[in-house]
Amino acid sequence: MSEPIVGLHHVTAIASEPQRNLDFYTQVLGLRFVKRTVNFDDPGTYHFYFGDDAGSPGTILTFFPWPHARRGHAGAGEVTHTAFSVPVASLDYWEKRLAEHGVLAERAGKRFDEEVLTFVDPDGMKLELVAHANVPAITPARYADVPVEFAMRGFFGVTMLETDLVATEKTLAMLGFKEVAREGSRVRFASPDGTTLGNQIDVMVDENASYGQPGAGSVHHIAFRAKDDAAQTAWREKIAGQLAVTPILDRTYFHSIYFREPGGVLFELATDNPGFAFDESLETLGEALRVPEWLAGQRALIEARLLPIELHQSSATNQLAKSSKSGTQKEVQA
Repeated sequence: MSEPIVGLHHVTAIASEPQRNLDFYTQVLGLRFVKRTVNFDDPGTYHFYFGDDAGSPGTILTFFPWPHARRGHAGAGEVTHTAFSVPVASLDYWEKRLAEHGVLAERAGKRFDEEVLTFVDPDGMKLELVAHANVPAITPARYADVPVEFAMRGFFGVTMLETDLVATEKTLAMLGFKEVAREGSRVRFASPDGTTLGNQIDVMVDENASYGQPGAGSVHHIAFRAKDDAAQTAWREKIAGQLAVTPILDRTYFHSIYFREPGGVLFELATDNPGFAFDESLETLGEALRVPEWLAGQRALIEARLLPIELHQSSATNQLAKSSKSGTQKEVQA
């Protein structure tokens, strides 16, 4: 029997200018730059990973920053919004912080009894902060200046746009996600473990929705969690009975399979292990370029093609050191 899928592992999107992308997610949103590596399918370009201090599954937002990429726009068969969980009392803080950084944010009322703050990143990617009563403990990003009581906890979930619900609902049900709520054309699905990060998958249904154009600001795919290699192998066998699925691929920090749900959204199933400390220490995550072993011989050529970037962290507060001095625990509760 397959191990249950409890939520999202990561979300991967497309960006344009690498430095701008890096600065926004670390300096504005307070995430840690967990890994700087390359796109394994296009090693002349970066692959950035952002998350909590260790890049825990359920907190990881990744980007393919392709310089000068044209802006995309979301449509049917795509993820239109990526939502992060934040403590209930934090939206005022975030609205003010975003405004101070020149980011327009909108509070459009409640959705399923939870307040939502919506804004876009520099490439137009639509992001949401959901004020969530049951936010989990976090390991705060050590160089963020966001107070830990307001910090983003990881994913709340994503919103997908579909022209029809039936086939997509069948695929989500196969993965263990069941309908838990409905408001108008929005249908919410969740796995049985309702406390796990990235547990909420919303589907907006619009039979007249047009298809989008991939590009900067677009979500490339979403990845669900597999506990380990054995669980992934079992899930691959189950998925293959209904959908075309790739072989297991080695992504260094996790192992992956990919399949497209009938509505068009590209899904991945990624293992929790081995994690981002596989090729560097937890203390130095993201500070140097890492390439997989099979590309080591091309490192000089790869570095020559990549745009230089600078990780700005010297003036930031080391949250972990601060917590240690004050006697607080490394994991911070809401």
